[in-house]
Amino acid sequence: MSKQLPKIFIILLNWNGKKDTLECLASLQKIDYPHFQPLIVDNGSTDDSISAIRSAYPHIPILETKANLGFAGGNNVGIEWALAHHAEWILLLNNDTTVDPSLLTAFLAASREQPKAKILGAKILRYRDPAVIDHLGGLWDGQKGEFISPDSGKPDHPHFAMQPADYVCGAAFFMHRSVPATIGLLEPRFFLFWEESDYCYRAKKAGFEVWTAPEAKIWHKVSSSFTGGKPHMHYFWWRSRLLWIERNCSLEEKNKLYRKLIVPEVWKMARHYLWKSLFGFGSSHRKNLRRDRAGCMGVIDYFRGKFGNCPNWLSKNSS
Repeated sequence: MSKQLPKIFIILLNWNGKKDTLECLASLQKIDYPHFQPLIVDNGSTDDSISAIRSAYPHIPILETKANLGFAGGNNVGIEWALAHHAEWILLLNNDTTVDPSLLTAFLAASREQPKAKILGAKILRYRDPAVIDHLGGLWDGQKGEFISPDSGKPDHPHFAMQPADYVCGAAFFMHRSVPATIGLLEPRFFLFWEESDYCYRAKKAGFEVWTAPEAKIWHKVSSSFTGGKPHMHYFWWRSRLLWIERNCSLEEKNKLYRKLIVPEVWKMARHYLWKSLFGFGSSHRKNLRRDRAGCMGVIDYFRGKFGNCPNWLSKNSS
């Protein structure tokens, strides 16, 4: 590998996902940039992921956490390892993706186009609908108390320009080593959801810029799990949302959000849960009941200061 080119580490976080991880690694073999190092962080898998990956790719390092540390905690292990091994750039890449061969050259070209951009996000296309955009930068909507991705669901076309963003999606999150060296690692209390937006806000406060890099493309196996469809995802979304507001909003903004959005939404969710638990019948009611219960528990655990993985009863009934 050329010593003149920036050294890039690609971190794949695996948790019982050997099939997806192997497919992602196969796509990485086609990357046209010569100076990169894939790195697997196994987040406490209980299947045969590690042996399968080692058998197929014996020269790729695998770091074993021995426990499910969540997205932030698992990736932090990889970030620290990459920094210790002199990475100049680090790409956090979801294992359920495949990549365009020019992904890394496109990221580096974008970094030259916007030299102050030390965090860049790929154009994320849908794996099963590859001409449709799933994510290309997110913007904070204070009226909704959440982030929006304006281009989500739009057809892809070759004329997207780079744009500044409030955050870029963690499915393909490209950052210069100066960012973690300055602001530290991802906040592990998030466990799942909202961690990359929190990290981008911290980076921007430290003077780094966050931009989209639409020429850098991946395809993501977007699951219904990540639309809040499964109860345990609803739990994480609510808990992490409240943590994000705590860490990133002013007192005035918090008061406004709680008064106009959070309290009414939580009250509605709790009311639905109580009503459905008393009078709901049928499988759809049971599914909605679990979802509302999970969301309420996420709110409760946030206020209790209970982070980490979701409760056992919820993870066992998350299908």
